[in-house]
Amino acid sequence: MSVPSVLDDIVAGVREDLAAREARTPLRELRAALADADAVRDPLPHLRASTTSVIAEVKRRSPSKGHLADIPDPTTLAAAYAAGGAAAISVLTEQRRFGGSLDDLRAVRAAVDVPLLRKDFVVADYQVVEARAAGADLVLLIVAALDDASLRRLHDLVGELGMTALVEVHDEAETERAVALGAELVGVNARNLKTLDVDAGTFGRLAPLVPADRVLVAESGVTGPDDVARFAAEGARAVLVGEALVRDGDPAAAVRAMTGLPVRTPSPTAGGTLA
Repeated sequence: MSVPSVLDDIVAGVREDLAAREARTPLRELRAALADADAVRDPLPHLRASTTSVIAEVKRRSPSKGHLADIPDPTTLAAAYAAGGAAAISVLTEQRRFGGSLDDLRAVRAAVDVPLLRKDFVVADYQVVEARAAGADLVLLIVAALDDASLRRLHDLVGELGMTALVEVHDEAETERAVALGAELVGVNARNLKTLDVDAGTFGRLAPLVPADRVLVAESGVTGPDDVARFAAEGARAVLVGEALVRDGDPAAAVRAMTGLPVRTPSPTAGGTLA
């Protein structure tokens, strides 16, 4: 019998919590609430710019680092991110391992006007509808957590609701699946979700496998402008940053320092080949 990975354990907890929310609020009620949701904000025009963008994260803790920061009011941090020029704000909504909630997402939505990413372990249609009802404009889909049919269904639903999917990959096989899916926004996470180890070479290894017309986001291992410059040289148009920002005494300045660096423009034939 195989030993459950960290990802397996997290998803198991997510499913338990999801079942409890579904019991309290049926899907039909969630769908009815969509009529009152803010209009969707499209993050892609900003993320397609020729210089780096930052997706800044509201993140209290993580399985790999434990406690990161006390964030009693996520709106204060989100406002600082927006003031620093963040292209989007990522809000952790997983409670057990990350200390987040949908209430955080709702509060941030009411406080800022930039696109919001619901960052969670999304495994069901209910969570996608839930994200839109709470004001999200983007939804994270982790390829490692989904089979092909589920990935396709959830990706299609995200699009049907007008949102953008950030499709996260960790290796060559997952990258192939994301490319085949047609994902416009591909996040390359340097952190192995089975072991929590970070491999700094992951982005550079996988970026050439993604067609040049997609938008690449570097995730994990971003500690400052030097890291952003390295990822930008490898083709990242955006970086998703949590720990370095929540621990910084001036998050607005930290976002600003990571924004606007030149991005390497891939050749028209780059990407898409997994030899």
